[in-house]
Amino acid sequence: MTEKEYNKCVDLYSDNLFRFIVKNLDHTEDARDVVQNAFEILWKHCTDVPFEKAKSYLFTVGYHNMIDHVRKIKRITLVDEFKEEVKISEQRVHNAKKVLEKALERLTEVQRSLVLLKDYEGYSYEEIGEIMKLNPSQVKVYLHRARISLKQYLVKMENVI
Repeated sequence: MTEKEYNKCVDLYSDNLFRFIVKNLDHTEDARDVVQNAFEILWKHCTDVPFEKAKSYLFTVGYHNMIDHVRKIKRITLVDEFKEEVKISEQRVHNAKKVLEKALERLTEVQRSLVLLKDYEGYSYEEIGEIMKLNPSQVKVYLHRARISLKQYLVKMENVI
């Protein structure tokens, strides 16, 4: 990949990658760090990555960096998360966006990523499989289970009122 192609990748994919990462992390600055790190890794390996595979490579690297970041944060703030979870459960959610965000938060990291990549970003099962190191059948099964979990949460009246 040439420098010009790398710059084109930044223009084409930075917003999509950032949107995907920030939806999972819910923290803008952390998402920017993860995205910047993904582009830095792409730059380091630009001679090995063809331009046609750059999008998949970026999302794969970004996804794995995001998982590493989440694991690191969980080790540090595990006690705070439990305290925050109690506070959140006492609040009532009154609009659809908040209800959906809360429903997505209840999913595992893998399930949330699958839903966001498929339904929000519009990737195919094969592309998602490449990004998350799963085969298309696993993607379909995990995505199906995630959607069932979302449905079970969203149909309960106490969760949406």
